[in-house]
Amino acid sequence: MSYFDAASAAPLHPVARQALGASLDEGWADPARLYREGRRARLLLDAAREAAAEAVGCRPDELAFTASGTRAVHSGIAGALAGRRRIGGHLIVSAVEHSSVLHSAELHEASGGTSALIPVDRTGRVSPSSYADALRVDTALACLQSANHEVGTEQPVAEVAQVCRGAGVPLLVDAAQSLGWGRVAGDWSLLTASAHKWGGPSGVGLLVVRKGVRFAPQGPADERESGRAAGFENIPAIVAAAASLRAVQAEAAREAARLRELTERIRARVPGLVPDVEVVGDAVRRLPGIVTFSCLYVDGETLLHELDRVGFSVSSGSSCTSSTLTPSHVLKAMGVLSEGNVRVSLPPGTPEEDVERFLSVLPGTVAAVREKLGAPTAAVAEAGAAVPAPADALVVDALGRRCPIPVIELAKVIGDVPVGGVVRVLADDEAARLDIPAWCEMRGQEYVGEEPADQGSAYLVRRVS
Repeated sequence: MSYFDAASAAPLHPVARQALGASLDEGWADPARLYREGRRARLLLDAAREAAAEAVGCRPDELAFTASGTRAVHSGIAGALAGRRRIGGHLIVSAVEHSSVLHSAELHEASGGTSALIPVDRTGRVSPSSYADALRVDTALACLQSANHEVGTEQPVAEVAQVCRGAGVPLLVDAAQSLGWGRVAGDWSLLTASAHKWGGPSGVGLLVVRKGVRFAPQGPADERESGRAAGFENIPAIVAAAASLRAVQAEAAREAARLRELTERIRARVPGLVPDVEVVGDAVRRLPGIVTFSCLYVDGETLLHELDRVGFSVSSGSSCTSSTLTPSHVLKAMGVLSEGNVRVSLPPGTPEEDVERFLSVLPGTVAAVREKLGAPTAAVAEAGAAVPAPADALVVDALGRRCPIPVIELAKVIGDVPVGGVVRVLADDEAARLDIPAWCEMRGQEYVGEEPADQGSAYLVRRVS
């Protein structure tokens, strides 16, 4: 079995396992107590804090351990907004942030605040000028992830931090995906991360608040972690998290080069092995271990099950998975195909032969899923008389049918429409709003637009060739 979902949770690093076992016998006592066992626990906690701070590039007293990366994000955003309440209540986030950031923004708006959503290009990257344009006199905080969790695109954090610093606005960076590969560049103000992303144990997050940043912890007062993270510290897990962070950063340069070659192999070969595939994310400015692609005419849930059956654990941002009925907000913001989406995220140490085996089984697996769904073959998709005789729009009724069926039905009939003719696809699946325009771009057809319908929406496509 090959585990290719390290972006969700990386396997426990051997150093983390060793440190966890060793500290279980030494770090169980209350580090706030003055007796011997408490002092021993305090030494372990302080050493872990110093190690983690060195890996992040901050002062030890700027770093707090939280119960998770999500809790670090929630606490960081809430505390920064509260600390700058006199400045205003405007929050800036990118459209591709982790859901923990977007949920915090929703809660902020529900409490009477305002927020701006920064768009991204088709690679998933923001423009620093967009942050500059969104800044207002009442902006209290801006947020930007260091690298995207679904497509691996690295963000221009240093440039955005400079823009925010010039306006006197703190920037919170979600570094969950990238911190294991090294420090985050730039003059950022707050940073969050999660240990299970770099091979540490789950249940440990980092919250860094630079000195001079106005910060007011929210919730009931607690003396733990400078008041920024309530509850008894899980010292064995914290020690393991800090030890593994130092270990993976020490290995990062060598492992990054190796994994980048493997993911580049996937990026280059998948489009030639599987017809009608869109590889998404920035080809150059990306994390070394992540590669993401989407397959036309494929049910994402079925594809993931079939890949699991042949020995590969991968993730998906497709709307055709059991966990969601809407497309990934990241793929939606990028404006790329969402159906049949596969995210391959290789953990450190992934053997080359596992990648080669994945590439060998992928074409047959995708073909089998497409056949099961009745997807058109390339020959059928290209058929049809190329005569310029526009007629009334041909209607495809895909109401009540989930992706990728609306796109499959469109592909089946486009060849029967004269050049210049229009197909009107009726659909109520949210994914159609993203996937039909993406299909048009991939197949060289013209997406005319969306119209309201009695049920769902009507998507108009004009045959160009």
